[in-house]
Amino acid sequence: MAIPVLLLAALLGLCLGSFLNVVIARLPVMLMRGWRAEARAALELPEETPPRFNLATPGSVCPACEAPIRWHDNIPLAGWLKRRGRCAACEARISVQYPLVELAGGVLTVAVAALFGVSWQAGFILAACLLLLAMAVIDLRTQLLPDALTLPLLWAGLLYQLAFQPAMLAPAVIGAMAGYLALWSFYWLFKLATGKEGMGYGDFKLLAALGAWLGWSFLPLILVLSAGFGALVGLALQASPKRRGMPMPFGPFLAMAGWAGLLAGNELMATYLRLVI
Repeated sequence: MAIPVLLLAALLGLCLGSFLNVVIARLPVMLMRGWRAEARAALELPEETPPRFNLATPGSVCPACEAPIRWHDNIPLAGWLKRRGRCAACEARISVQYPLVELAGGVLTVAVAALFGVSWQAGFILAACLLLLAMAVIDLRTQLLPDALTLPLLWAGLLYQLAFQPAMLAPAVIGAMAGYLALWSFYWLFKLATGKEGMGYGDFKLLAALGAWLGWSFLPLILVLSAGFGALVGLALQASPKRRGMPMPFGPFLAMAGWAGLLAGNELMATYLRLVI
């Protein structure tokens, strides 16, 4: 892959990461507003008319003072670095999440371009990787995996198989069903044994989506990888007194396993089978 193409991929990825920051910040609020409106309608309460709020409106503002962010401070990665992570108006700290998501978008885009070239297939895989990134951060922030992201990821996986790997369509459909059923069964077994909920329904749908993208045979490896990532992070949290005992969503670890499967699935599966057999 030519260096100029990879540089263009990096720039595109940074811009896509910047857009993902908007999705991560606003989609949960949009969902909450929708649920509130539905609840008020069910209770026959007067309809509210809040200010318009979506992925495009209003413009970007400082989370602390709500001062509009100028266009040059919105340049992916560079704007945050130029201001040293602070608002130009009130000097309040701007979360490091923003440059990290932009950087992750750039890295994922470069990785997809290097592995799959510039093609429709690469576009599908990149979209899946970026959806996983958005879901991972939303789950970390809110412990929510929105249907607005998990279900399109699932259907895109089936469409990908139909368009590029028709022989994988049947394993993908089985993978979607088995992925959902596996975590659904674990959820109920854990709840019956402890009386507590170990995970949410969004996790079921996310694993179903990964089953659609990778096929049923990859599901055990996804669970092994996500559990391994979760164990490592859990041990790190236990070492920090301030974070010990904090709830830990499972979605980010499923997303990490999903990236591994999408970008290096064949190599990982071969290594996994060698170790198991």
